Amino acid sequence: MTTMEVKLWNDKREREMYDNFGELYAIIKATERLEKAYVRDIISPQEYELECQKLIAHFKTLASTLKDTVPSIERFADTYKMECPAAINRLVVSGVPASTSAATVAECVQNFITSMDSLKLNMVAVDQVHPLLSDLYASLNKLTILPPDFEGKTKMKEWIARLSKMGAADELTEQQARQLHFDLESSYNSFMAALPNAGT
Repeated sequence: MTTMEVKLWNDKREREMYDNFGELYAIIKATERLEKAYVRDIISPQEYELECQKLIAHFKTLASTLKDTVPSIERFADTYKMECPAAINRLVVSGVPASTSAATVAECVQNFITSMDSLKLNMVAVDQVHPLLSDLYASLNKLTILPPDFEGKTKMKEWIARLSKMGAADELTEQQARQLHFDLESSYNSFMAALPNAGT
């Protein structure tokens, strides 16, 4: 009895598409296993976050490449009977590791509000403003879902550099305080807009 080889593709483009399908399938399956391992406490939060970020990065690149052939990842998972709800939630709905905690997001929100409130209360001395902006900048840097060139990071870095050149007892002028408040408010709005899928 002779075995017949079945070809899935007719040309190089089709072959690449099926290779990508295989990659996507593997990423979804690996993410599902990772999520289960994390929930069962089999791996540490640090290991989980590192691996999860890698899988999410690979997934985003691949999903972008396949957007015309795979418009819906959920449908892809259904078609191939994958049954990977945790992976779909992590890759498609959330887009960040479970350990990119709501706590870090909450810390950023708190630092934004504290900084804006302090200016409203006329706390405009350099030694009052500088620590608040430094805390805000540090918390924004902890949040891996924000791009390196995120407006809030850039503006806070500029303000911190400006304040560093002033004396501790120096005060912001009314115009500087208004500008800083405006920058904080606009950065806060950009920050909130960057978090539509950050729930975990």
